[in-house]
Amino acid sequence: MANRLAQARSPYLRAAAHQPVAWYPWCEEAFERARQEDKPILLDIGAAWCHWCHVMDHESYDDPEVAAFINEHFVPIKVDRDERPDVDVRYQNAVAALSGQGGWPLTAFLTPEGHVFYGGTYFPKQDRYGRPGFLRVLQSVAEAYRRERDRTREVAAQLAQELRRVQTATGPADLTETLVEEALDGIAQAFDVRHGGFGGAPKFPHPSALDLVLYHFAYRREGWLEVVARRTLDGMAQGGLYDQLGGGFHRYSTDARWRVPHFEKMLYDQAQLLGTYLRAWLVTGRARYRRVVESTIAYVLGDLRHPSGGICSARDADTAGVEGGTYLWDLAEIIEVCGDDAEAVIRHYGVTERGNFTDPHSGTTGNVLALRDPEAEPTPALERARARLRVRRAGRVQPGLDDKVLLGWNALWARSLAEAAAALGRPDWAAAARENVAFWRRELRRPDGRLLRSWQATAGARHLAYAEDYAACADALITLAELDDTAWLDDAVEVADALVELFADESGFR
Repeated sequence: MANRLAQARSPYLRAAAHQPVAWYPWCEEAFERARQEDKPILLDIGAAWCHWCHVMDHESYDDPEVAAFINEHFVPIKVDRDERPDVDVRYQNAVAALSGQGGWPLTAFLTPEGHVFYGGTYFPKQDRYGRPGFLRVLQSVAEAYRRERDRTREVAAQLAQELRRVQTATGPADLTETLVEEALDGIAQAFDVRHGGFGGAPKFPHPSALDLVLYHFAYRREGWLEVVARRTLDGMAQGGLYDQLGGGFHRYSTDARWRVPHFEKMLYDQAQLLGTYLRAWLVTGRARYRRVVESTIAYVLGDLRHPSGGICSARDADTAGVEGGTYLWDLAEIIEVCGDDAEAVIRHYGVTERGNFTDPHSGTTGNVLALRDPEAEPTPALERARARLRVRRAGRVQPGLDDKVLLGWNALWARSLAEAAAALGRPDWAAAARENVAFWRRELRRPDGRLLRSWQATAGARHLAYAEDYAACADALITLAELDDTAWLDDAVEVADALVELFADESGFR
């Protein structure tokens, strides 16, 4: 039988509708039941694109034994972090304060008042990866709450109060040249001189940091700024983080060399990295950056675009239970598909019989395509082979599509697409940007003008938009006013006024 998530609009929640756990969506009814029965709350926060969320769903929440224990001792609530970033950030901060880490799936144990008293991220069903088994965690938490209920609630309330105090005490900083220099110093210290990027594995793209570096290089022309930008942009574009066949970027690299990604593809990454590579091309004139711009746009408009004009949120990391299954190649298949041109592919991407990736759950191995020599020019044989590989890959089972259309992510995309259209003289891209803005002005705005966060074709729009949505919309509309038609400025002013009215006070934006 379906649980209370059967009617949810979120793909992440709907996927859990037939789990034996008696899930609630985020609602007052769940908290009221917890108060009446004096039970702790088990809160799961994740997303449709999240690999480890799927792993925990399969291992634990699909398991009748685990579900029975949860249903007896907890009130379980499941949240889509993309729909409810306000809920996510609140509990990420609390769990990070307790455990020193956050991420997804976020597993938080709450008092009936909604205060965290224990939490973590992914828990395997059995003890593994240096983590305690989830059933053992559930048993320990339930027993601790039963024995020390009053003390647990007191400590959780104190933690919530302290987090509020810290957040309130952190007011807005003056934007000075010193602040910018400190940010650049931090970027320089975190820079990976060998492979580009910031820090070690896992390694994320950090487009905002790269934009800051590119901006200052454009007018300072200091050599270290160029090294940071070019080494990072080149490293990402030649590695497996970038989809060498289909275009677009995966979410992050599991290694420091950008070789093996975590395979989900997020719209907000495409939007921000599109803008970053566009600005890099404008500043440096390097043709490879322009090719990344063109292929990223082709990927999004070809794979994530909804017929209504909106852009869907993400592609999953998994394919039929195999992490990255759609994107992996073995040597024998490449030889079969490419025939006489196979050697060009093998050399260009460093394909081996052993491969460079193993899915830890299924044991599936394969090659994630990454450039062996980034300076090597494509040959006719390679281009013929790539075309055949794209056809073969298109015929495979594809990763799941998170078909939510999120306002803020779409606005980020519209802004970058409009900039690319103007810079490269592409009226078709400009038309796609206008179509996207027309979509969210039509579908994600109430009659009273209030913006909404999330839309799906079968369910319409829901959830009031957040400050980040309004800010992204204002930015996109200002960009269109600059590059397309000044009439967009009226809409930009309206959105900016609403942003201030709804989310700002004397301490800044909230």
